[in-house]
Amino acid sequence: MESSTVFIVISILALALIVIILFTIQQQTKRDKLTPLAGMAFAFVLAGIIFSDEKIVGYGLIGVGVILSIIDIIKNTKKDTANH
Repeated sequence: MESSTVFIVISILALALIVIILFTIQQQTKRDKLTPLAGMAFAFVLAGIIFSDEKIVGYGLIGVGVILSIIDIIKNTKKDTANH
């Protein structure tokens, strides 16, 4: 196998492990649901990992995902401070 293929497989396995851990923790505690913006951010990061063979496309998609997640964090922080 090529090193890039191994990297993609390891990345997908790590993401799957994180999702399993998060679902396990979520069942134990009451947490807020995933916002649509956070879901889009996750999808962009995942697409960036999948399309990592084209470096500019992969890094661009990961960058868009990070920016969307930062926007979501800022929106949720403002909403939480307005409610208190």
